[in-house]
Amino acid sequence: MSTTHSSGPATGERPSITYRDAGVDIDAGNRVVAMIRDAVASTHRAGVIGGLGGFGALFRPEWQRFADPILVSTTDGVGTKLKLAFLTNRHDTVGIDLVAMSVNDLVVQGAEPLFFLDYFATGLLEPEVAATVIRGIAEGCRQAGCALVGGETAEMPSFYPPGEYDLAGFAVGIVDRPRLIDGSRIATGDVLIGIASSGPHSNGYSLIRRLILGEGGPGLDAPFATPHGEKNLGEVLLTPTRIYVRPVLELSRQVTIKGLVHITGGGFTENIPRILPDGNSVIMDQKRWSRPAIFDLLQQLGNIEEAEMRRTFNCGLGMIAVVAEHEADAALASLRASGEEAWAVGHVVARAASEPRVTIHG
Repeated sequence: MSTTHSSGPATGERPSITYRDAGVDIDAGNRVVAMIRDAVASTHRAGVIGGLGGFGALFRPEWQRFADPILVSTTDGVGTKLKLAFLTNRHDTVGIDLVAMSVNDLVVQGAEPLFFLDYFATGLLEPEVAATVIRGIAEGCRQAGCALVGGETAEMPSFYPPGEYDLAGFAVGIVDRPRLIDGSRIATGDVLIGIASSGPHSNGYSLIRRLILGEGGPGLDAPFATPHGEKNLGEVLLTPTRIYVRPVLELSRQVTIKGLVHITGGGFTENIPRILPDGNSVIMDQKRWSRPAIFDLLQQLGNIEEAEMRRTFNCGLGMIAVVAEHEADAALASLRASGEEAWAVGHVVARAASEPRVTIHG
């Protein structure tokens, strides 16, 4: 007796369900990998072993370059700035933001970024959107001189609203212990060298969205004059975070950097004290640097007090270096030669216990 096998379910049997039926498309994930392969390869540097597809990324540092090597690791995201990418359907810049937020934190300790990993999560994977984001991550890695060695693309149905995604990034760098920058050598009389930001970077966007998109706000399509011509506010606010790795590493070869501050969430008042010795504070003069007009607009829209501006936004300075007074001119020359706008914006003073750590005039 022969037995006949049916290609479908018998009457009364439940139909077979696939992972795609549940909302996860493995083929879409494979398409993303194929679309980003060249961009990822373009970031590779000495030390990378292998390529995409492994369970873990392999990297062999050039240990012989260092007398006493220290690994430095950082992680961060882009935050609610992503909401503007969703609203404008522009996804090519937020990957640069993702890299910047981690590698800028590495370089403030004197570390050279080695490699980067990303995490991209969404409810329904749109391969072209994901690939555009990851190409932006690769561009950020090229700017920072680090390798994009791997990442994770997670499709989680019903977990995120349609058309939205989240990003996280992870960077590892290396520094020789004698060149570690930790602020311990900062002293009274040292000079603060401010390096220009490209705008709000990736901080304060919950407030920005309320001001721009809330009741009475101008909206993302409103025109806005910039030094490079008229744009709309959406374009201006999606300007990616400036990556300071190359100019700061070059600066460290020209002068002794005693301290570095990445001005992120918390602005000046929260970030500068993180590197100051207990007996010191700083005095800054806002008239000494150029504050981009976008900050003036935000302040006007929200009637924001100056103290709140300075603890929320970078107000035009994305990074601050602390150097000895006799090296200030050389520091400015080095940064300007690297294409950065930079100014001597303040100095370090002795501090009494009752005095603020950061005072800003102007």
